[in-house]
Amino acid sequence: MLKVGLTGSIGTGKTTVLNLFKELGAYVISADQIVHRLLKRKDIKEKIKKEFGNVFTSEGEVDRKKLAQIVFKDEKKRKKLESIIHPEVFKELENFFKKVGEKDPDAVAVAEIPLMIETGSYKNYDLIIVVYAPEEIQIERLKKKGMKEEEILRRIRSQMPIEEKVKYADIVIKNTGSIDRLKKEVENVYKKLKSLSGSG
Repeated sequence: MLKVGLTGSIGTGKTTVLNLFKELGAYVISADQIVHRLLKRKDIKEKIKKEFGNVFTSEGEVDRKKLAQIVFKDEKKRKKLESIIHPEVFKELENFFKKVGEKDPDAVAVAEIPLMIETGSYKNYDLIIVVYAPEEIQIERLKKKGMKEEEILRRIRSQMPIEEKVKYADIVIKNTGSIDRLKKEVENVYKKLKSLSGSG
């Protein structure tokens, strides 16, 4: 099995690339989706309440917007949240790879993890793919999603600069043009990955 780490920065199009890999037949998992699930867990909610107070909706769910506003303004608080969430994310990722490896030894398995390089967990992968887009494109895309520029810049600054991340990449996927161009590029990369996994 080929363990592939997929990363980038906010607004570079990591999730789009992950979905394209899935369409091509890769086994995929997203750290963000794991986090969504974890935030519904009772024990995690209790830890968050203890650390961050009332960051919940009237239905008792974690208000991700409220929580994001707190942690992106304060690095200590961000680290605190990461210490609650990250160990659980890593457990789920390990289980995912274990299951895929048992089911299909020649598989290409791709995990999308935004902070893979920052946390050092990129070392656990056979190959690292970084999805790249320059900052002005990141900002433009996130504005279209309704985010304010100040908030966008705060989030971009809280992550390692994309130019830095590219230095850790075995493969860089440039997402600066049309979706068709991106599809072509992902297809070419997937062919490479298949040949490396032994199933190409």
